[in-house]
This record gives sequence, structure tokens and C-alpha cells, in this order.
Amino acid sequence: MKNTKGFLKWIFVVFVLIYAVFTFASQQKTLNQYAKTSQQLATQIEEQKEHKEELAKKKEDITSEEYIEDIAREKLDMYLPNEKVYMDTGY
Repeated sequence: MKNTKGFLKWIFVVFVLIYAVFTFASQQKTLNQYAKTSQQLATQIEEQKEHKEELAKKKEDITSEEYIEDIAREKLDMYLPNEKVYMDTGY
């Protein structure tokens, strides 16, 4: 009788250890996935910050007088008064 109680305790301890190892492995896998996702999101945040800075710079450029004049010349064929325009008709 005493021998079977010791055997049952030993089996219970082994079962608990096996359960603990599998639980630890499962949690470690989940933590690794979360770390990978976190790194990807951090990279996306950095890319979006850079994109935001580019857009802010472009917004400043668009409102400048030089940019407006360049667009008017290139796309609308508008020129300042008393400005001489020479066209190449060598085609």
C-alpha cells in the first residue's frame, strides 16, 4: 500500500512537470509572436512618421510663392507681366 502511494505521487509529479513544460513552451511561442508583431508595428510607425514629415514639407512647399509660379508656368502656360518667353520651334 505504501509503495503504491509513493508511485502515485511520483506519477502526479511527472504529470505536473510535463504539463508545466508544455505550458511554458506554448506561452513562449505566443510571446515570440507578440514580439514579432510588436516589431512590425514599430517599423510601420516609423515609416508613417517619415511619410508624415514628407507630407508636411510638401505642404510647406506647395504654399510657397515660388512653387505656385512654377506650376503656373509649367502646367497653365502663365507668365508674369513683361516677362519674355522664347519658344523653341526647331522640330
